[in-house]
Amino acid sequence: MTFRTRRAVSMAAAALLASGAFTALGAPAHAAGTETDLAVTAAGTRVAAGVEGKVGWAKIANQGEGTPGKVLFKVDTSKVDATKLVLEAYTGEGDLCRPTGDPKPGLFTCELTAIPGPGETTEVPLVLFKATEQVTGPYSAPVTISIESADDTDDSNNSVDVDVELTAESGVDLGVIVPDVKTRIDLDTFEEEGPLRPGDFGILWSEVINQGDRIAKGVKLTYQLPKGATFLPIDGCDLSANQRTLVCEDKSFPFEPNTILFLPLAIEVSEKVEAPVTLKDGSLAATAFGELPAEARVSKQKKAKPAFAKAEVRSAEESEFADLDPSDNSDDFAVVVAASEGGGGGGGGLPVTGVQAGLIGAVGAGVVLAGAAMFLVARRRRVVMVTPGDEKTTD
Repeated sequence: MTFRTRRAVSMAAAALLASGAFTALGAPAHAAGTETDLAVTAAGTRVAAGVEGKVGWAKIANQGEGTPGKVLFKVDTSKVDATKLVLEAYTGEGDLCRPTGDPKPGLFTCELTAIPGPGETTEVPLVLFKATEQVTGPYSAPVTISIESADDTDDSNNSVDVDVELTAESGVDLGVIVPDVKTRIDLDTFEEEGPLRPGDFGILWSEVINQGDRIAKGVKLTYQLPKGATFLPIDGCDLSANQRTLVCEDKSFPFEPNTILFLPLAIEVSEKVEAPVTLKDGSLAATAFGELPAEARVSKQKKAKPAFAKAEVRSAEESEFADLDPSDNSDDFAVVVAASEGGGGGGGGLPVTGVQAGLIGAVGAGVVLAGAAMFLVARRRRVVMVTPGDEKTTD
C-alpha cells in the first residue's frame, strides 16, 4: 500500500466541492406516523496551543424508525468570549449558520438539509478559530448544541453541553470522520450507480487528520464493519477471518500536523441481507503510537512513502501515548441497504487487491463532506492519499 501526496485544494475549491456534498446523499424518505428519535452529541472541541484552529463535529443520529421532515440546528455561543475564540457551524450545502436575530446574543440557527434516516448519522462541522494570533490558552467556555423537530418523539437527547477549549498544551490531535455507506459503485469505472443493494459493492470513505501541533510517530487504523458487510482483501492490512475487522498500521510513519489521510475501502454487502435495512455499528478508531520531538521537520526531508505493513494487532491501551483530544479519535457509521430490484445486486469484476488511484478522483459524498469542512480551517494542508495497488507518486 503506497501513500500518494498532493497539495490540498484551496478554500475556494473546497467551497465548490461543498456545493454537492449533501445533494449526493438524496432526499430522506419520510415515514409518517412512525416514531422518530434524533440524538445529538459533539466531539473534537479541544484546540492545541500551536494551531490557529480545528474542526470539531456535532453528530446527529437517528435512533428511531422514521425520518423527520424538518430539523433546526442551533448553537448557543453566548458564553464564549469572541475576542478569544470564534466558533462557526457549517451545515446544508456548505452553508454557514447565521445569527437568528433572537434577542439572545450568540445564538445561531440553521435548517439541517442532510436529515439522517433511521440508523444514519449526519455530521455538522464545528470550526473553531483563535480570534487573533496573539490569543493563547488556556481558555474554556461552555457551548450548547441542540436540535428541534416537530416530528421528534423524544426530546430528552436533543441538546448537549460541551466546553470549547484553547489549551496551553502541545501534542498530536487525531480526528476521524466516516460517513454512512449508501451508494453502489462500479469499481471498474469509479461511477456511482445508485442505492446500495444486497450483493453490491460500495466504498467506505474515511478520513483521518492530525489537527495538533506535533508530528505523530506511527498510526493505526482499526475498522469494524456491521454484520452483513465484509471488506475485500487489502494489501498491507490485516483482515480478520470473518472479513469484518481491518487493521492498517505503520509504527514509524511520520503523520504531520495539517495532514489528512484518505483511505477508500471496498466493501461487499451480503446477498443474504434482507433489505431494506440499515446495518448499524460500523466504526473506525485511529491511534498514534507516539510523538516526534518539536524540532522534527519531516517535510524538509526526503518525501516519506510509508506503507501499512501486516503487523500484530495492538490495542490502544497498550500505548503510553496520549492524544491531546481523544473525543474525535473514532467515528461510527452505518451501511444503508436498499431493497433489491429484479433479483438484486451485481457489482462483479472487482479486483481483490483494492481500490485503484482513479477512485480517489471520484466525487464521493463522504470525502466531499468531510474534506470541505476540514479545508475551511486550513491555510494550507498536505493530503496523503492511501491507495492500495497504485505505485505512482505525484505532487
